[in-house]
Amino acid sequence: MKSKVKLLIIIIIFLTIFVYIFVKHVEHPTNKKSVSKETSSEQEKKKILQSETASENKTKKGFIIEQINGVTYIDDTLIVNKTYSLPDTYGNGLEKEVLDAFDLMKTDASAIGLNIYIASSFRSYEQQVNLYNKYVLRDGKDAADTYSARPGYSEHQSGLSFDLNSINSSFTNTAEGKWVNDNCYLYGFIIRFPEGKENETGYKYESWHLRFVGKELAKKLYNNGDWLSLEGYFGIDSKYQD
Repeated sequence: MKSKVKLLIIIIIFLTIFVYIFVKHVEHPTNKKSVSKETSSEQEKKKILQSETASENKTKKGFIIEQINGVTYIDDTLIVNKTYSLPDTYGNGLEKEVLDAFDLMKTDASAIGLNIYIASSFRSYEQQVNLYNKYVLRDGKDAADTYSARPGYSEHQSGLSFDLNSINSSFTNTAEGKWVNDNCYLYGFIIRFPEGKENETGYKYESWHLRFVGKELAKKLYNNGDWLSLEGYFGIDSKYQD
């Protein structure tokens, strides 16, 4: 009899513990869900932040902007204008790819009796300081900003640009100027500051200033003779901060 009572007591105790554990679990069924909701909310916030960051690293037209060692690349194309600058130590001459492309273009031009030559090529940061300051003293800052880049904002420092022949508007209507306008894209060059695109580039039209971007992009910017600017194509600004 005593053993039966003891067994009954043990069973009751066991059932009581089991019921207590079960009730506790049932009383708090939302614990895991709550944690899950919080985690989901945090993940959603993270996604939003990542999306905002990604949008900040894209142009108005959706091209990716990358900063590498202080140099800006958009869709793998180095960009220098009034918005995007170069480090003052950047550059040491025209890139070999640029020189090779120009040599081929010059040879083809010579074959039809045209003479094109590089009159102004690479300029260091220090050289641009002197040149820009000279123009400011002569014409004033506002005027200088329409045709000369401030130090650190010049494509000449990139090693991808140069000026041809007369380096002025007289080049535009020469046989060389017309041929360059219609054919430079075949060699990977673009008219960097096209006519009618002053509001996009921040500079007046310069038929003599070429920039190397590679044949594929150059063809797109040539646009069947109606030149596009890099700014217009990529959807970026060219404006100094001050």
